[in-house]
Amino acid sequence: MSATNEMSGEVYYPSAEIIANAHIPDYDAVHQAATDDLAGFWDKIARENFEWAEPWHTTLDESDPPFYKWFVGAKTNIVHNALDRHVKTATRNKAALIFEGEPGDSKVYTYQQLNYEVCKFASVLRAQGVRKGDRVTIYMGRIPELMIAMLACAKVGAMHSVVYGGFSTEALLGRIEDSASKVLITCDGAWLRGKVIELKEIANAAVERSETIQSVICVKRIGHDVEMVPDRDYWYHDLMALPIADPNAPTEVMDAEDPLFILYTSGTTGRPKAILHTHGGYMVGTATTLKWVFDIKPEDIWWCAADPGWITGHSYIVYSPLVLGATSFMYEGAPTHPYPDRWWSLIAKYGITILYTAPTAIRGLMRFGETWPQRHDLSSLRLLGSVGEPINPEAWKWYHRVIGNESCPIMDTWWQTETGNFMITPLPSVPLKPGSATRGFPGVQVDVVDEEGNPVGVNEEGFLVIKRPWPAMLRTLFGDPERYVAQYWSRYAEQGWYLPGDSAKKDEDGYIWVIGRIDDVIKVSGYRLGTAEIESALVSHPAVAEAAVIGVPDELRGNVIKAYCILRDGFEPSEQLERELRDHVGVEMGPIAKPSAVAIVDSLPKTRSGKIMRRVLRAQTLGQDVGDLSTLAD
Repeated sequence: MSATNEMSGEVYYPSAEIIANAHIPDYDAVHQAATDDLAGFWDKIARENFEWAEPWHTTLDESDPPFYKWFVGAKTNIVHNALDRHVKTATRNKAALIFEGEPGDSKVYTYQQLNYEVCKFASVLRAQGVRKGDRVTIYMGRIPELMIAMLACAKVGAMHSVVYGGFSTEALLGRIEDSASKVLITCDGAWLRGKVIELKEIANAAVERSETIQSVICVKRIGHDVEMVPDRDYWYHDLMALPIADPNAPTEVMDAEDPLFILYTSGTTGRPKAILHTHGGYMVGTATTLKWVFDIKPEDIWWCAADPGWITGHSYIVYSPLVLGATSFMYEGAPTHPYPDRWWSLIAKYGITILYTAPTAIRGLMRFGETWPQRHDLSSLRLLGSVGEPINPEAWKWYHRVIGNESCPIMDTWWQTETGNFMITPLPSVPLKPGSATRGFPGVQVDVVDEEGNPVGVNEEGFLVIKRPWPAMLRTLFGDPERYVAQYWSRYAEQGWYLPGDSAKKDEDGYIWVIGRIDDVIKVSGYRLGTAEIESALVSHPAVAEAAVIGVPDELRGNVIKAYCILRDGFEPSEQLERELRDHVGVEMGPIAKPSAVAIVDSLPKTRSGKIMRRVLRAQTLGQDVGDLSTLAD
């Protein structure tokens, strides 16, 4: 990739080879075609790339907004497209999943083997009374059985509700009760940073208080002695060895609009929301976005380094790679265990070609310097990706230079649990600007507007909106359609626009720069300052690995800024450094953005997707109730 300076900053141009080999070499033409005929654009993709038991009579039903429907009348099951159709072809012998555990154990599943396990476990679930429309809660570590459990639920037509395997008893119980799940799938424990997370112990405490769970299925991962309640708890391996575990279990034929799963968001405010996604549209949206954005080829080894407990794992570890017949890599543990080069050693060991991870992971690994990645051969990488929050330009450049050897385009993706798939994202064939997620994916119509819905000027801050429906969009909030309408569609109800809740800017080239959550904007002396911009300024200082800023009420200025910083290795906290960081922000952004105080800390409160929970910092600083902490990763 080559870089040049333009008015809006550095621009990185893809090589002629990357453009020539990309699935979509001409972004503008495809984007225009999708804009001209949205339903026709998705209709053609759905017909040509997926198998359907019955076709649809209406591609997009907009008769009852915002309760949109896609591929109305079609019959399918996402598992049919992810497994069933592949085992009828030569793909059955291809690796579907390569797994390495934190202790170093490993396993490879071909499509044939993965299908065999999913069929058997689907039969087990049916024997446990699980039927179409039921809810099953999954509370596990990052192991292959988690993927198998999700696929088995979808195969029998049940909705899975995956709860991140680090949540507390209260968080797990709340999600079990809200979904009224009848079965819980868990494991005896999970490895993380060399320690065991006692998942079965947490699960037992939640199930004892649950009124809906009838049975618990436990995978043996750690080998610890755990309490197994008779007539309620069953070992996964025992059930899979019984005659009921049929390796030829049929796949339930589902309506395209039948629910596939619910997933609780890590919302920055209020109680978690149960996002509901469906089989047809979600399948089409996730598989198409992965194929085009990450240019998936048959020989790729794709590593989405997320946890299946959040939407990135659902969409881009479990479902879309399998639908595409791709080979995925899954790693159980922490990126720095036992040493800060664990990820880089895995890339070299398995020949990973595409790495997709969060800015928080990149910044965390930046702290350890360049020596650790330079010990390993990372030449197999051809594309990199970023997800979870806006990536600081400094982190982007480090990722590009040190990990990508200045030759791997970075696909900086903006999307949500609610959207199901990438929404604002580059393609490998387009020029990149560090810190910008580029433009809307073809078929996704995004804009930046003011309070009344008027487009804002170039480089002016406004509300990010999505103007037209898209196939993988959430259909509702499970059990709460009124909240669905109020949460996402009420502000611009007249225009019929979806409000994600983020502020953004659009530059002179139409590139979108996501600033942060609307509630993560600080007003100082009448000026609106985005937390992400101030944090980027802090991270651009050589001493700072990661930063979070909050607004603290001030009688004179309305708010003042308080910053929390994690230092890179080799730097020590001092009053002099704190003053230096304050002055650095003043130089980078102007005196108005200069923090009134800087605190040097060892960690920051984050969600499982790597988003910094600024409301927690704010509540702690102001001595307020920190509220529900169930969505915190630690």
